[in-house]
Amino acid sequence: MAQFMGNAALACLLIPLLLIAGKGIRRVVRVFDALYLPTAIIAGVLGLLLGPQVIGRFFPETSFLHHGVFPQAVFEIWSQMPKLLISVVFAGLFIGKPMPGLRAVWRMGGPQAMLGYTISLGQYAVGLAATILLLAPVFGINPLAGVLLEISLSGGHGTAAGLAPTFAELGFAEGQDLALGLATVGLVTGVVLGTAFVNYAVRSDRITIAREEPPEGDEGFELSALQDNENPQHKPAPSTTADPFSLHLGLVAVAIAIGYVLLKSLQFIEHHTWGAITGDLMGYVPLFPMAMIGGALLQAFLGATGFQPWVNRDLINRISGTALDFIIVSAMATLSLTSIGRNWQPFAILAVVGMAWTVFCFWALAPRMIPDRWFEKGIGDFGQGTGMAVSGLLLMRIADPENKSRALESFGYKQLPFEPFLGGGLVTALALPLCAQFGPLVMLALTGAGAVACAITGMLLFGKNRS
Repeated sequence: MAQFMGNAALACLLIPLLLIAGKGIRRVVRVFDALYLPTAIIAGVLGLLLGPQVIGRFFPETSFLHHGVFPQAVFEIWSQMPKLLISVVFAGLFIGKPMPGLRAVWRMGGPQAMLGYTISLGQYAVGLAATILLLAPVFGINPLAGVLLEISLSGGHGTAAGLAPTFAELGFAEGQDLALGLATVGLVTGVVLGTAFVNYAVRSDRITIAREEPPEGDEGFELSALQDNENPQHKPAPSTTADPFSLHLGLVAVAIAIGYVLLKSLQFIEHHTWGAITGDLMGYVPLFPMAMIGGALLQAFLGATGFQPWVNRDLINRISGTALDFIIVSAMATLSLTSIGRNWQPFAILAVVGMAWTVFCFWALAPRMIPDRWFEKGIGDFGQGTGMAVSGLLLMRIADPENKSRALESFGYKQLPFEPFLGGGLVTALALPLCAQFGPLVMLALTGAGAVACAITGMLLFGKNRS
């Protein structure tokens, strides 16, 4: 037990050291800075290079370095970190954010929510279509690969890593490595393309954009520093008899506990009701989407009882941001290169198909679904649809540094109807077991119809010149 605790402590201490090294590399290799490549990604790749899959291959089995620079026990602990810490990230999504009225959510966040639904459901549809028509019959890949795009691109590294137990239970363990690889490709490609789109918009006479000059390379945006989409000012936490960070960590723990009770309750109800028909699908649902709902319920309680002023959103952001950095570094450092190498052709096809669909949604659908300032607001959905919400914030701030378009507020309202379901929500968590239970054809029909319905609804309700 003492040895395990020592290894766990070492594993936790090594991640900040890798992050420091990654930050230094980002500053020295200017192309990484110019491309806004996240420090956590650089640190994770560094951990991968120093591990058994890269540097360890150059040494014989009897060598001390056969398992890489770090002890093997460290990599074993890193491999377990993401599925534990992802609940911390999702539990903090709504804690400390005042809940607006339904009318405000619908008016400001509705257009972007519909665009987000279209992007995510369409990622399911195009991935499933590619898998059914090409990847499964030609390359023999597991049909569950069809749902990887939404998990990876809209969900990001945290969601992909958090679903590891579900991948394993459904007999598709390599799916997690493919999902993490797709998440990395999506995050990097999305930020690079998004920055290129901003440069094009500034120079175009056909697009009205708040920014008047092309972005400069020295603006220094960093993904890990963009954890919130509102309240940029940092208010001090209220003075208490306990450390404020500890108290806010306790709030996150309460949200996770509420989510755990909800999950177990739903599993119990399903087992004794509709489970006889559909099977026990809730047994495959991980804790993190329920922790997000637990956080929303906790926030509603805090607001109703007058405790809201005691919650400091900035501290919640720091907790979630630290957990997200740890997830990305540990997941990237333990990524199986063998799984990706064995399935590199389906991997490449899925990446191209997923990015093509998301680019199409931005250029073809966003102008028709967002009534005003479509570029500044739509670029946030593009970023979230290729990496995570923080990617969307980054691109919106590049497109509109002074928030003249109020895109940040609209993006924040969008998360309320979007996050509980897609991009890591319940639908994302249920996609794998639903596909395994009912088959990819049924999932293709449902998600394809959903994407079309959301696109049409968005254009009819929110399209240009509609109030």
